[in-house]
Amino acid sequence: MPGTFLEKVDPHFRPLYDALYDLVEVEKINRYIENNIIEIAPLAYMRGRTLNDAFIILDEAQNTTYVQMKMFLTRMGFNSKIIVTGDITQIDLDKPQDSGLVKSLKILKNIEGIGIVKLSKIDIVRHPLVQKIVDSYEKFENIKEKNKN
Repeated sequence: MPGTFLEKVDPHFRPLYDALYDLVEVEKINRYIENNIIEIAPLAYMRGRTLNDAFIILDEAQNTTYVQMKMFLTRMGFNSKIIVTGDITQIDLDKPQDSGLVKSLKILKNIEGIGIVKLSKIDIVRHPLVQKIVDSYEKFENIKEKNKN
């Protein structure tokens, strides 16, 4: 693919930019990015790093593998916090049971200092129809699962 690294990965980061722009004015975010106060990087570029004094967000973590999730979580340095987000109902992996997010929820659930917050459809802050869509999909999937047994 022609273009700079950022031009190649930018479409994948669009949801993250959208969320940032909802919180802070565009010019300020762009200035933070230019000054490396905010860094947006693909997961593959995290290997070997230690992130001290950082607030680190992994978005769409439901699509990480076990190895990727372990690598990411072990990048945390001193005075840092990590937030991992993901929707286990939207796993795009060939084998959903291989999701690094799903496995990490089991592996890390009893570690002091780690908090796990699970949101449900009532936490959706999008168009009101989205909750109805999610509800309809859940009902469909439950019927499908019952018919399979």
